Amino acid sequence: MRGKLAFSLITVAAVALFFACSSQALTAINMTKDGVAIKGYDTVAYFTIGEPTKGSPEFEYEWKGAKWRFANATDLEMFKSAPERYAPQYGGY
Repeated sequence: MRGKLAFSLITVAAVALFFACSSQALTAINMTKDGVAIKGYDTVAYFTIGEPTKGSPEFEYEWKGAKWRFANATDLEMFKSAPERYAPQYGGY
């Protein structure tokens, strides 16, 4: 009985640790040493024109501790209105 209880507690602790680590990975953003997300590319452009487009510091927005850059004001506003829709999955990793 004591062995089963210890096994159950270890299993619960392992599962809790797994989920804690998983949720941290989902919220962390992959960024450059300067804090720029997805190497400065416009994440909205992947949805609107379907190709990688470099963003500009002129159209920059800070979200989840990272600087997100966009090619134009329209893409910036689209991101501001729904960042979860346009941000890459798994923080861009």
